[in-house]
Parts: sequence; structure tokens; C-alpha cells
Amino acid sequence: MPKRVLTGRVVSDKMDKTVTVLVERRVMHPLYKKFIRRSKKYAAHDEANLCKEGDVVSIQECPPISKRKAWEVVQRNGAALAAEGAQA
Repeated sequence: MPKRVLTGRVVSDKMDKTVTVLVERRVMHPLYKKFIRRSKKYAAHDEANLCKEGDVVSIQECPPISKRKAWEVVQRNGAALAAEGAQA
């Protein structure tokens, strides 16, 4: 089964090797048929500490790293992280 990939905005980078990503989605209200925004925060693993607040990142499912962290950052502002980590 393929791993889920979500896109969101980094709202906190205060932790070591972890960023908090806010993912927003639009869902239709079952009765009023109006689109409403739903959001959720995910703790994602950022091995190189490259992500800063405000970055748009893609996160992907991974095996649990800690109690709350089962996602890892795969793209930052449209560029893959593996390439940036090798250059830095």
C-alpha cells in the first residue's frame, strides 16, 4: 500500500529534528453543502533541521519514530530534501 503524502505549512520549528506541520483540507458540510476548512497539526521528522517557520512542506508516512511522530519531511518549498542535505 502506498504511503500517504500530505502538504502543509510549518508552524513551529522549535524542537530538535522535529517540525510541526499544519495541514488544511476542505470538506463539504453534509447538510448545508458549503465547503468548510478542517485543519490538523502533525509532528514530522526533519533530520537536517532545514525547515523553518512558514515553509511549505510535503510530509510522508513512516514507521513511528517516537510517541507522536510518524511522519517525515520529504519536500521543502517544492525541492526534495535529500538533494539539499547533500549540498549543505
